[in-house]
Amino acid sequence: MSKSDQKQKKFIVPITLFFFTFYFSLPLLASYSKVLNTPIVGPIPLAWFFAFCQFIMTWTLCIVYTQKSKQFDSMVIEIKKCLMKGDN
Repeated sequence: MSKSDQKQKKFIVPITLFFFTFYFSLPLLASYSKVLNTPIVGPIPLAWFFAFCQFIMTWTLCIVYTQKSKQFDSMVIEIKKCLMKGDN
């Protein structure tokens, strides 16, 4: 496994685990727990707040991934340049 692959995996695996944990916790908590029925601001229950936070989390992860992918792309360009020159 190359250095760039290791860096990508080091970034993508934790982000993916966080995303799936956060994403699937809403339906699991809603199905098997009453904790999301707790009002947090007036009559608004925690479930609505949690669902809203999922939108924020999705956009944030997309922005972070886009920024990080620019770094990965530049690493690939450098590797291609080295290979074209014949440097191994």
